[in-house]
Amino acid sequence: MSVLIRASGLGDFLDCAARAEAKHLLGKRTPSTAKSLLGTAIHKSTAVFDQSAMDGAGITISEAAAAAVDAIRKPETDVALEDDDNLQQVENIAVALHTRYCKEIAPTQQYVAVEVKCESLEISDLGITLTGTTDRIARYADDFGVRDLKSGGTAVSADGTVSTKGAAYQIGVYEMLAEAANGLPIKAPAKIIGLQTGKTERGQRVAVSHDIVNARDALIGDEESPGVLQAISQMISTGTFPGNPRSMLCGVKYCPIYATCRFRR
Repeated sequence: MSVLIRASGLGDFLDCAARAEAKHLLGKRTPSTAKSLLGTAIHKSTAVFDQSAMDGAGITISEAAAAAVDAIRKPETDVALEDDDNLQQVENIAVALHTRYCKEIAPTQQYVAVEVKCESLEISDLGITLTGTTDRIARYADDFGVRDLKSGGTAVSADGTVSTKGAAYQIGVYEMLAEAANGLPIKAPAKIIGLQTGKTERGQRVAVSHDIVNARDALIGDEESPGVLQAISQMISTGTFPGNPRSMLCGVKYCPIYATCRFRR
């Protein structure tokens, strides 16, 4: 029997397997935060703009920004806001970053596909079926490569650098999913598009990372060094999901079993 895992959830298994089991295998959820709402909003509006550019539909930057506003004002999931959260501020940041992306990043990319969803990619020998959405596929010279949009408070450093540390396995799975869903050979390097969600204009930076090559190596591994997918498969097959109370996401906002977790005692 194959276990369905979302590509975006792989990092949870490596950070805190107990949280990953609760969220991705048992279906337990926590409400979205203002931070995750912001990320969702930017993804939606930039996708509308990029798809329009590909289709020649002529949707303007400001028209596409409406998708970000809708995502914030009419969220599809429950949202838990803290006392200092301000939806108007979240909206302002989303629209500002959307605009910068559309003006500074989108014109530099030659996209051939936007929001490429793969319903299932079965890896039968590991008992895992992957599912997920690749943000973008771009033409890169004579080949194709993925582009992954990452938003957050540390997405782009002050010198304009986008960190790719620890991103290889995540990029690798998106490459696999993109090939399976779109049929295009993903052979070119991947890149991360960083969107810095600062509260001020100075802190709202956008940039593109350096090339990420051989990303799938971290997923698959070899005979001497098992990859990420093998490690997760072993957790699932043995039912071994250790917790990590030192995780930065060990908190009630991010973990649905925080209150009952035996690993943080």
